[in-house]
Amino acid sequence: MTMTIGAIVDEIFGHDAAFGLKAYDGSSGGNQSAGILVDLKNERGLRYLVSAPGELGLVRAYVQGDLDIVGLDEGDPYDLLDSVKDKLAPRIPEPRKVKDILTSLGPRMFVPPELPDLENPPGWRRLAEGLRHSKARDAQAISHHYDVSNAFYEKVLGPSMAYTCACYPRDDATLEEAQANKFDLVCRKLDLKPGMRLLDVGCGWGGMVRHAVTNYGVTALGVTLSREQAAYGQAWIEREGLTGRAEIRHDDYRHVTESDFDAISSIGLTEHIGIKNYPGYFAFLHERLVAGGRLLNHCITRPNNHFSPIAKGGFTNRYVFPDGELAPVGTIINDIADQGFEVRHVEDLREHYARTCRAWAKNLSANWDACVGDAGQATARVWGLYLAGSSLGFRRNEIQLHQVLAQKVGSGGVAPYPLRPDFGS
Repeated sequence: MTMTIGAIVDEIFGHDAAFGLKAYDGSSGGNQSAGILVDLKNERGLRYLVSAPGELGLVRAYVQGDLDIVGLDEGDPYDLLDSVKDKLAPRIPEPRKVKDILTSLGPRMFVPPELPDLENPPGWRRLAEGLRHSKARDAQAISHHYDVSNAFYEKVLGPSMAYTCACYPRDDATLEEAQANKFDLVCRKLDLKPGMRLLDVGCGWGGMVRHAVTNYGVTALGVTLSREQAAYGQAWIEREGLTGRAEIRHDDYRHVTESDFDAISSIGLTEHIGIKNYPGYFAFLHERLVAGGRLLNHCITRPNNHFSPIAKGGFTNRYVFPDGELAPVGTIINDIADQGFEVRHVEDLREHYARTCRAWAKNLSANWDACVGDAGQATARVWGLYLAGSSLGFRRNEIQLHQVLAQKVGSGGVAPYPLRPDFGS
């Protein structure tokens, strides 16, 4: 018996599904009163869904524009993801129905269409697995995520151009206030003073560098693998008259030859370097510091080892953070300590990152048409999913954000540190 697409959906998800479907063959299925109506627009979309059932198939069809969700706020699909999470479990039809479904779909539907361009850029799949976190591959991974469009990031991130977890000093604080407070919190934890030298690895568009130089009188070097970030950040430094005191360098942090820094900030870089490379990373940073110098490591973490790391074949790794890896904060602490640091303070900003991602998503939503014009519909849709999903993950304690403050101990255990530090909010 030949079945329509709507009938197939009814068999797999039932009439009480968390969504309703309208398909290109004129049929409908699922729960039409569920409040979520999926519009499957063409055969390619169905092939994505059938050849990769689950998250990846849905993402591919949605990103390519083969599947729309009626009434969805594409820049901020938070409420949708929150409402359907854990409610899309398929049912196993009886054997007779399985045969009808397979016959109705036909062999062609199980052949994947060409993958979206954003799912690992052209050439990425030719890189061998053994080259993960080589300098060349890291540069390509960073470029995939950060060299999207500076104009796009301006609209999503806001004036601070800070693409890391903010720290909200008050419940009613704005995103900009929270980002400035985050940079200031890092400066206070590092105990920056005029005349000190700061190294900021993974510096983004230079927000930490500019804040520290302007407000704390240090000289600072920021390093990023993103060419777009480096050019943008260096131009910003020149506009603000900070040349000679601040520099944004387009390079791999492993190429930094300078040493005797008084402090190092690593804000949002550890996620990219690979867990197996933590010892070498923290050893490198240890070598760059003066005795008594401080390191502030700020990164996304897993709550514990029971939570899976970023799946290599999942949405985040394929579309957002190629080769990204997350570890529990305990792993980071151990690896920092093993390289000769003394860990002084640890803080979880999980709730702050949930708020930060929501604020970015609202910016994306408010500037949707312009963001699509800057980066394309596919990229904008990926970011809508990513920001909403991340905010949910932080809210539900599926991912966390930790700041770890450590200090390089001098000979005889000398490491100046106050008896009871007060870092403020």
